Amino acid sequence: MDIAGTRRLPVWLIATWGLTRLALLLFVFKVWVFPGPDVTSDVSVIYHGWYETLRTGTFPHDDVTWQYPPAAALAILSPALLPFLDYAQAFYVLAFLADCAVFCLLRYAGLRPGRTLRGAWVWTVGVALLGPTVYARYDLMVTAVTVAALLAGARHPRVMGALVGFGALLKVWPALLLTAAVKRKAWFSAAVTAGALALLFGLTMPDAFSFLTSQRDRGTEVESLGSLVFHVARHFGWDGHVWLNYGSVEFLGPYVDWVSSAALFLTVIAFGWLLLWRLSVRRMPPHALVDAAFVAVLMFTVTSRVISPQYMVWLVGLAAVCLCFRGSRMVLPGFLVLAACLATVLEFPVFFANVVASDGLGVTLLFVRNGLLVLAALTAARELWRTTVSRQVPAVPSQATRTQETLAPS
Repeated sequence: MDIAGTRRLPVWLIATWGLTRLALLLFVFKVWVFPGPDVTSDVSVIYHGWYETLRTGTFPHDDVTWQYPPAAALAILSPALLPFLDYAQAFYVLAFLADCAVFCLLRYAGLRPGRTLRGAWVWTVGVALLGPTVYARYDLMVTAVTVAALLAGARHPRVMGALVGFGALLKVWPALLLTAAVKRKAWFSAAVTAGALALLFGLTMPDAFSFLTSQRDRGTEVESLGSLVFHVARHFGWDGHVWLNYGSVEFLGPYVDWVSSAALFLTVIAFGWLLLWRLSVRRMPPHALVDAAFVAVLMFTVTSRVISPQYMVWLVGLAAVCLCFRGSRMVLPGFLVLAACLATVLEFPVFFANVVASDGLGVTLLFVRNGLLVLAALTAARELWRTTVSRQVPAVPSQATRTQETLAPS
């Protein structure tokens, strides 16, 4: 029996990915109908509207739902690469290709020494659990860039930095991937790439940075951690209301600004913890770079006043990269994220009407999903600290994870 050949051709993994992605395509192309509200309207209505504005050479600054950095225009304009399809169809095909690229990268990485195919399985299962929403948002494209950046990692710091800089101009959060980067090359490359792109957009397209002030009057989104306060309060006479605001369904009314401020405070606390961790690091095993990126994005997602379903694809991608490393301590947090994906697809879109109504089912689903994310964040932060800061080095299962990288900048 050709054992090596079997290892290099993970038939079950490839078959599972192929079948689940076929299902996702059938859902977004509306051959099959997914329960709940239509998740594809963002592409066919909102994205397409932005596309018509962007192709004239300006940003949709009069549209309060445009809240993205300038390179997001590239993702919105990308369906023009497939002119033989209509806008929505082209977008779904490109989302599928981005998904395929991530899968191929994780499969390739998983077959290298000291690695495992767990990451490719996490990606395959996690994206499938999130349902067709993943193919109807440009977050999958951003995640593809960040997965490529993390897999470049310490071996190619300049490549990683360039991809992080580009990703940050797509949707800001990829900048968190530099949390554990210790090489100046990565930081310099990221700064140069982001700066050059920002300058290019600033000089060629008006209102490229209007997104910086477009969210000042946002409420608390109904799926966020803070929203649980109001979901419960509605049963005790709170007289606020649910409203479609700034492109998402939010709570507006008394005390909403207090909860939004509390969310911002928690984000500051998360940043402070990450800074303390960075100053306290004693050792950096090979997987610490990706583990720290996962922890950082997980913390900032949990503390955000908006936790949209598509944000989960960021966490699935980062968890998948972590679990490519045999020595990663993020196994439990990664599986908690997968469980949160299942709860997410149930709260949106399947039972989103129940969430908006704050009934028992909707509130329970949110408590489960957000509780799993909070538990994942706390567990991941503890494991990162134990692996890189604690005086006693925890046992690791492979020699590759005992190799330490120098903290000296190069």
